[in-house]
Amino acid sequence: MIEWFFAIPAAYQGIALAAVVSRLGKADPKPTEFPTISILKPVRGIETGFYEAIRSHAEQDYAHFEMIFAVNDANDPALTEVKRLINEFPERSIRYIVRQTDAANRKVGSLIDLATLAHGELILVNDADIHVPDGYLRSIVGALHSADNIGLVTCLYKARAAYKAGWFEALGVATDFVPSALVAPFVGISEFALGSTMLFRRADLDAMGGFAAVAEYIADDYHLGMQISKLGKRVHFSTVIVETALGAQTLGEAWSHQVRWARTIKASRGDLIGYLGLPVTFATLWSIVAAACGWWSIAAWLFAIRAAVALASAGPLLADTNALRNIWMLPLRDLWAAAVWVAGISGRQVEWGGEKLTLTKNGRIVKG
Repeated sequence: MIEWFFAIPAAYQGIALAAVVSRLGKADPKPTEFPTISILKPVRGIETGFYEAIRSHAEQDYAHFEMIFAVNDANDPALTEVKRLINEFPERSIRYIVRQTDAANRKVGSLIDLATLAHGELILVNDADIHVPDGYLRSIVGALHSADNIGLVTCLYKARAAYKAGWFEALGVATDFVPSALVAPFVGISEFALGSTMLFRRADLDAMGGFAAVAEYIADDYHLGMQISKLGKRVHFSTVIVETALGAQTLGEAWSHQVRWARTIKASRGDLIGYLGLPVTFATLWSIVAAACGWWSIAAWLFAIRAAVALASAGPLLADTNALRNIWMLPLRDLWAAAVWVAGISGRQVEWGGEKLTLTKNGRIVKG
């Protein structure tokens, strides 16, 4: 009877495949109104592809938007690139400030300051290294207005690794993270947002108590989505795919980043039992277990559906040629993910932005 256990990871992969396939061929509706947008960008240092990323925002074909950057100190090298952007796009409203608000999450401290200067009816926050395609602003605005109960629009993303050490991470984003992110809305859960894009109304930000409501949490994007959902609204995935850059130069750096992510997920859930249940999604691992038990047909079926999810996500959904090129590493990447999960179980300390932080069981930051 133990063979029936393998139906659980198989069922999960089947749902993930259905979630991915359901997204294919869809497009955001064209906007019928164009409210002003304030793009708020907390930045720290020059990350891989930073200038190209912020430039892709300034190039957007949208009537009225502003970009406001925040750095932690006036000597931050990112300011050089921000000033370069201002010089290249003098017709755009682009400004910068030095953060004044001290918050447990320094990024949110910057957002608190930025919000006081924002003039837009809509607020857009995304990570500093996010590169966006043409038509990005129009698409996400159209998505926000596509239903009355949508309070926040977020985006899936693909990852570009600057070094070989980041290949596992980038492959994992395309073949594991994206399908998993789609499972939740596919089954009716719409409470979390991704830092790749968060577009919402200024009125809703004010109603939730401003960015201060998420200032103590490491996963500010997750909790921002939760706060919006508490207003009786839902998080909606746009069909736009954006891109992030992974700068890990060594496997150690990639490992540290992944463990931080795992511990952040565990803390954000506030429920160790939920985290302990994640291995049922590890189809490759259970395929190997089935093979070791001599159940070859089960092993083959499990890995086949896992491969189908990976190929559908990396291929027609994300059009991620790098992930498709490295798809042969999928079994190793999946085993790496299982090892990261084990490392994430114990310990509540993470390294983020050069700081060592301790997390409470519900994801709040305790410095030191």
